[in-house]
Amino acid sequence: MILRAASRVGIGLWLMLAPACAGDAPARSPAEVMDILMWNREPVGGPFELVDHTGHISTERDFRGKLMLVYFGFTYCPDVCPTDLQAIGLAMDRLGSDADNVQPLFITVDPERDTPQHLADYVPLFHPRLIGLTGSPDAIRKAADAYKVYSAKVPLGKDRGDYTVDHTAFIYLMDRNGDYLGFFPPGTSADRMVEIIRPHLAK
Repeated sequence: MILRAASRVGIGLWLMLAPACAGDAPARSPAEVMDILMWNREPVGGPFELVDHTGHISTERDFRGKLMLVYFGFTYCPDVCPTDLQAIGLAMDRLGSDADNVQPLFITVDPERDTPQHLADYVPLFHPRLIGLTGSPDAIRKAADAYKVYSAKVPLGKDRGDYTVDHTAFIYLMDRNGDYLGFFPPGTSADRMVEIIRPHLAK
């Protein structure tokens, strides 16, 4: 498990949550989510079938044989998401040739706005190897549930069409078979990611 080591970094930022909209209450409390991820009390991760930012169907099987860095967020996120995606991109650069064996994935929790076309403009800003994934709300929810991700749409102001999305913000590290190794909390530095990823590349 890498969790206890990773959780020392930015632990105060481990969750982005506000009260959910009516009917969108999370199935688990933040404490329960952290307990699952910290101690591997339930399976984390699993199959998904989504659409990548080039418009092609993508499943978890496409990345077998590589470590995966999986991040759930949305492109309209003003701060935490771009900060963590930038750290992922820097970690990939610092891995050098070893980055060929790591696949970073950005899975949106806002499929309504994050179309493949929109993701195609967004993900290259962070790293050329980053793959953006979207899909139907049901497909996104299935993937989010597998990774124990909480998200809820929250209206902003009087304009009913204007909203943000509250969500947990972890970077999941998965092994070459798609099994859960642990997570990095928000604010983890690229150097810390590399420090933890390298030993798993040698296995």
